[in-house]
Amino acid sequence: MRTPLIAGNWKMNTNLSEATNLVQEMLAELDAITGAEKVLCPPFVFLAAIKELTRGTSIELGAQNMYSVDKGAYTGEISPLMLADLCAFVIIGHSERRRYFAETDGAVNEKVKAALEFGLTPILCVGESLADNEAGRTETTITRQVQAALAEVPPTSGLVIAYEPVWAIGTGRAATGEQANAAIGIIRDIVATLWDTETAEAIRVLYGGSVTGGNITEFVARLHIDGALVGGASLKASEFVSIVRQTAVIKSAQ
Repeated sequence: MRTPLIAGNWKMNTNLSEATNLVQEMLAELDAITGAEKVLCPPFVFLAAIKELTRGTSIELGAQNMYSVDKGAYTGEISPLMLADLCAFVIIGHSERRRYFAETDGAVNEKVKAALEFGLTPILCVGESLADNEAGRTETTITRQVQAALAEVPPTSGLVIAYEPVWAIGTGRAATGEQANAAIGIIRDIVATLWDTETAEAIRVLYGGSVTGGNITEFVARLHIDGALVGGASLKASEFVSIVRQTAVIKSAQ
């Protein structure tokens, strides 16, 4: 049984006061939920402060990105070595990084390898654009992305993959549970071909894209889907707690 996981990607939102207030507002309820792993991914500059707030709780932290080199003359970048003492997870290859910052499949691959080397769990994001979806290229796109991201990476279950169709991120237009489950089934098949069936079944694969407390059951009720990478709804304490609670209840009953 794969442990479900809900990760909240705050993106470039909150100041320090808002960030700490958000955590304090959800801390007790979130910590009390069992049966699901809970990860908060605030902006880099708040990781240390939130680490102190969540110390001794069941809540884990993740970074939203990282560079693939451990140190050097790379002004403004954050290395896996810097993150290793602050968080357990790191989001890699988010569509916003690919779109706005020109991250290539090769760069994503280097980041995945570096994260694993330094003991961080990558949350590898893959997903097709609206044009690819409408042209029937969903499988082709995610196959390319997964194969490239995992090239020369030894088989490991210490990896999370998030299927995030680009057309559903921040648009309010979520995929259906059936669509997401089918795409995630394809992802498991790709991993099984690259590595092996046992690892493909052990890896957790999440859905991301306009996830809310109102539609989370549509996704986590599906057997292939192990949780969610949540965007805007993770900035609302009660909404995020609801998403985690519903996930834990549904998955425990499967």
